[in-house]
Amino acid sequence: MSLQNFMNHAMSSWMNKEGPDSDIVLSSRIRLARNIEKFNFPTLSTYEESQEVLHFFETTLKNKTFPKIGRLELLKMNELQPIQKRVLVEKHLISPNLSENAIFGGCLLSENEEVSIMINEEDHIRIQCLFPGLQLGEALEMANKFDNWIEEEVDYAFDEQCGYLTSCPTNVGTGLRASVMMHLPAMVLTQKINRIIPAINHLGLVVRGIYGEGSEAVGNIFQISNQITLGKSEKDIVEDLISVVQQLITQERTTREALYNSSQNQLEDRVFRSLGTLTYSRIIESSETAKCLSDVRLGIDLGIIKDLSRTILNELMILTQPGFLQQYFGGPLRPNERDIRRAALIRERLNLEMERKKRMEDDES
Repeated sequence: MSLQNFMNHAMSSWMNKEGPDSDIVLSSRIRLARNIEKFNFPTLSTYEESQEVLHFFETTLKNKTFPKIGRLELLKMNELQPIQKRVLVEKHLISPNLSENAIFGGCLLSENEEVSIMINEEDHIRIQCLFPGLQLGEALEMANKFDNWIEEEVDYAFDEQCGYLTSCPTNVGTGLRASVMMHLPAMVLTQKINRIIPAINHLGLVVRGIYGEGSEAVGNIFQISNQITLGKSEKDIVEDLISVVQQLITQERTTREALYNSSQNQLEDRVFRSLGTLTYSRIIESSETAKCLSDVRLGIDLGIIKDLSRTILNELMILTQPGFLQQYFGGPLRPNERDIRRAALIRERLNLEMERKKRMEDDES
């Protein structure tokens, strides 16, 4: 399969589309945690209960088509290969925890991959909506539609005082986890991020790495999400997060401008060295890839690089992950083989972009 065909089938919409404030915000995610009243929570449920939960979704929502997002496909974890599950994690469509639930776990996934309903993860139901750019309000609206559709068929575990009941006490209440994935290279370079993260934590928010809890902020990419789900409405949680994110956007843009004005030559040198590394390397590790992609994306956003679009960086951020590499190249790869194939894939993707750019210029002339 050619890389172009592979990307056409493999890329989620948030990776190759731009949304509001896409220069800073890569994606917005809403996740609602729910449990079915008549069953034990997944941490204590029996085999029969877990199978019944999975069967419920298989008979009520599998292959149904919804406006804007298309048909829902049911993926059962015990029917997927390890590489396939790893790819779903790398695309942020399922959690690492669900990928390890080989017996009971499942996922209903929309055609455009904006909606993912995880089944028998930490809770019976985790409805996730993932949009490009800063679109938390839109993602919440979509998640609530699916929440309402499901609640028409089952009774949720709910308490009048506490709200929705969940396996983890930190999710009790609304069951809502709202998060945005942000690219903050200027604040990292100037070390402002070291002061900002504690301040964010004091506001009831948490800063994590690219794959959420327990992951590192590789490539200067951070996830900002709410910690409090009890005692606040869904609307208030989302509005509070948006307010903080908008402040971060302003600070990052201001810091980028100041950095460029004070250190233009050094910044341009850093950007073009990273572009050169991506363009010509024959071996490249994932950590170096993340650093170079961050530099090049910053260069695109500042107008230093004019011939590439930032969506390419979104794509490469995912395409160069171990699962994707092994899926594209057709099987398991040792770490050193992945480094070689990663470099080859990056070169091929950049060549595709240059060919596309040339065709556009030829058409205009």
